[in-house]
Amino acid sequence: MEPVNARSMLDAVATSASTAAPIERRRRLSQAALAVAGQKVGRAYSPIVIAGIVRIADFVMLSLIGVGLYLGYVAPIAGFRWEYVAAILMMTLTAVVCFQAADIYDVQIFRGQLRQMTRMISSWAFVFLLFIGVSFFAKLGNEISRLWLSAFFFIGLATLISARLFLRTLVRHWARHGRLDRRTVVVGADEDGEQLIEALNVQTDSDIDILGVFDDRNDNRALETCAGKSKLGKVDDIVEFARRTRIDLVLFALPISAETRILEMLKKLWVLPVDIRLSAHTNKLRFRPRSYSYLGEVPTLHMFEAPITDWDLVMKWMFDHLVGAIVLLLAAPVMALVALAVKLDSPGPVLFRQKRFGFNNERIDVFKFRSLYHDQADPRAAKVVTKNDSRVTRVGRYIRKTSLDELPQLFNVVFKSNLSLVGPRPHAVQGKLQSRLFDEAVDGYFARHRVKPGITGWAQINGWRGEIDNEEKIQKRVEFDLYYIENWSVLFDLYILLKTPQALMTKNENAY
Repeated sequence: MEPVNARSMLDAVATSASTAAPIERRRRLSQAALAVAGQKVGRAYSPIVIAGIVRIADFVMLSLIGVGLYLGYVAPIAGFRWEYVAAILMMTLTAVVCFQAADIYDVQIFRGQLRQMTRMISSWAFVFLLFIGVSFFAKLGNEISRLWLSAFFFIGLATLISARLFLRTLVRHWARHGRLDRRTVVVGADEDGEQLIEALNVQTDSDIDILGVFDDRNDNRALETCAGKSKLGKVDDIVEFARRTRIDLVLFALPISAETRILEMLKKLWVLPVDIRLSAHTNKLRFRPRSYSYLGEVPTLHMFEAPITDWDLVMKWMFDHLVGAIVLLLAAPVMALVALAVKLDSPGPVLFRQKRFGFNNERIDVFKFRSLYHDQADPRAAKVVTKNDSRVTRVGRYIRKTSLDELPQLFNVVFKSNLSLVGPRPHAVQGKLQSRLFDEAVDGYFARHRVKPGITGWAQINGWRGEIDNEEKIQKRVEFDLYYIENWSVLFDLYILLKTPQALMTKNENAY
């Protein structure tokens, strides 16, 4: 089953009731849910990224050992030959391929000792036997230093074993602190839920950490305790629960035949940056094995996938920090001039700090150059800046029109890491359309927060920036932001970044 298209859910998401609350609204959670949410939880580490880094480390480490031994012993006697270096690189690459074939690049394997050591030693020995066999048939045996080959084998093997012992200690430390666990909530506090939790619990090497269960039913079908896990609340509570503690996976323990219930629940949960799966452990209807993804032995079907994860997240982080640092250095003279102009134009601080929505509705402080008179500052953004607004200073009108007031957000990107260069713009927590908060004015608004917000974005370069005085403007921003999230790539980020200067000059009619 393909993941559900997020934009197609917009028409199905229920509209919130209209209210002009002066303070931020938080849904009340049960005491059991608050107890779980109050536990200290660290950021999760991606097993895919860890395994990839270990592959790279093995290749680099073994290559350096082989080349170092060659340069230290063989080259001074027989002279330097590139063929030797090429052979060493091919050997180390073959070793990594053999390690992969032996299935030792898995975080669960890293936790063990005997199994990974025997597989690694066998694979490393196979690489050298293969090299010796190729050298024999190619009649190159007399050109290969036996001392170098022996030293490469034993020193390389000793280094691999030492590295694996260190990695084993490190991985076990991460596991004890929950860094490798997939924090999971189960939807369905009934017999199906009990069977699912029991099936997951019997797997000794599982990385699933079940926090509790949620269920909308209040009759005797909904159990207060499900296979030892407490019922934490209703499905509506999952959104608030996920914003108070880390959740990596929402797992439905409902039969496929409960299509109406599943769709109603998905309308509420798709705005979260988590994986959502439907367990198929009780379904009599079976798809092809490749249609499933497995949690140990439990087959599941993907409903939604968290956007920008694993190596994509690493690439975006590197793009933000490397490109962001370069842009910050290039923009430093302009920022200094703007800071001076703001200071000379009106009394008050140069920078303005405002609470904005960050990733997964996290509240973050975003920095901007002050563009309003200090005594008329609006840190809650309760009143939208409009054309000819008397609160805007002379310098403020210019820097808002050209978006120069946004440049201090580069500090958020490079130093605080709570903004990206490119992403949905971070709106003020109390941003309103007339008397309604943005999430009340447009369906699916919070789905834009499934990724980290950005200084510029797909909506902005398409002209959707500045004042929000009608429903279309906020609706279009959400639609463009969701398109960006679903189609993200590093090249897409680069394209948006390069198009931003042109968009600022030609599409600024709504910026006041």
